[in-house]
Amino acid sequence: MKPAASRLDLTEAEQAHVRTALQYLRRRCGGWMGLAPVLGYQRKTLSEIAHGTAVTPTLAFRVARFSHVTMEDLIAGRFPPAGTCLHCGREPG
Repeated sequence: MKPAASRLDLTEAEQAHVRTALQYLRRRCGGWMGLAPVLGYQRKTLSEIAHGTAVTPTLAFRVARFSHVTMEDLIAGRFPPAGTCLHCGREPG
């Protein structure tokens, strides 16, 4: 049985935004091996989170801090910028 969600947990939409940011950062850092150490997570853990394991507020905070964006921008889906290619990491412009 799944535990009841806490008011401090991220919503499904917020988790999806963090996962999008993780995929973007993965491309920019050359893969999970490059990203994992800077976020303080194992490569396998990040991969599992990117594919559906719950995103914790701690991970979201670390992603925001590493990306130099606010938590609000991260969980609202404003990072990476709109129009960024999630396959190659190329930003618009």
